Amino acid sequence: MLITGQSGMRGLTGDRGDPGEKGEKGSPGECAVAPKSAFSAKLSESRTSPLAVGDAVRFDKIILNEQGDYNPETGRFTCRVPGVYYFTVHATVYRSSLQFDLIKNGHTVASYFQIFGNWSKPASLSGGTLLHLIPGDHVWVQMALSEYTGFYSSPKTDSTFTGFLVYSDWKNSAVFA
Repeated sequence: MLITGQSGMRGLTGDRGDPGEKGEKGSPGECAVAPKSAFSAKLSESRTSPLAVGDAVRFDKIILNEQGDYNPETGRFTCRVPGVYYFTVHATVYRSSLQFDLIKNGHTVASYFQIFGNWSKPASLSGGTLLHLIPGDHVWVQMALSEYTGFYSSPKTDSTFTGFLVYSDWKNSAVFA
């Protein structure tokens, strides 16, 4: 019959061993690509102002629209990537008053107004806002009052509509969490 005594104190830690052999290469992982959406368009010089309240302003000269989310024929941006977007409108106003709205799905989200003050040179009217969008949402610039249609464009000055994705709501990757 074997009789065991009490356990002794733990010994000192030994020296670190040599590194082992290199393991096999793992399979390639997936690289997340951040979603993109951005556009900028301006009025061409020959464009005529919409005359009716509710008409979308068609910024028809594309500066940037790589994803094709802005349609210059309708003047509307269509969301593909859910998230928060920043939209800005810069209007050159010349010898007229101007009132326009930034519209999301038929509802005004921001309004801008400048009254003509009999000045002889073009003036500027600008504004922007952040909007949360989901796929299928539409955003555009719309005339608010038919007598205030002073959008202007010339070789020396432009009126522009710009929008871009600030951050996405997509949760399909840790990169977007």
